[in-house]
Amino acid sequence: MPVTWFTADSHFHHAGMMSERMHSRRSFPSVEAMNEHLIASWNAVVGRGDTVWHLGDFAYKASLAEAQAVFSRLNGRKLLIRGNHDKVGERLPWDGPVRDVAQIHVQDPGMAKPVALWLSHYAHRSWPRQHKGCLHLYGHSHGALAPTATSLDVGVDCWDLAPVALPQILERLAEAAAREGDAS
Repeated sequence: MPVTWFTADSHFHHAGMMSERMHSRRSFPSVEAMNEHLIASWNAVVGRGDTVWHLGDFAYKASLAEAQAVFSRLNGRKLLIRGNHDKVGERLPWDGPVRDVAQIHVQDPGMAKPVALWLSHYAHRSWPRQHKGCLHLYGHSHGALAPTATSLDVGVDCWDLAPVALPQILERLAEAAAREGDAS
């Protein structure tokens, strides 16, 4: 049964991700090693029939040919929410229109009911249907923003450099809700 995955900020081909200046520095000896690790991590969890929502910044400092070479090796039906570094990424053959935001519902196998999601590259303080239970997933911050009970970063730097599925997302949101409850 197909599963829906979420990810952001893969930054394929971006050597700057290994810089000391980065909030979430990636420890790899080379860009090629980073790319290979990201591809292997993606394909280790994503099946060919699965869907992956990439919430921006797929590749950076990559030519179109380099980005396409990576893209073609990744499992799943791939959809892009445009990030601030997607001039090349938005030209790839995504399985749907490239958008700035999306509101979707996901009901993967084993889920009792659909979950409403607001997807954006950027973190929002408010979003449509927020007060009706719609959760917000974003990237861009590379883990610099703490999750809340209703929103969190799905970027690879927050999830062991791999896409994440909704059960793990819901678990982390519940942990954030518990912390928020303890703070009251």
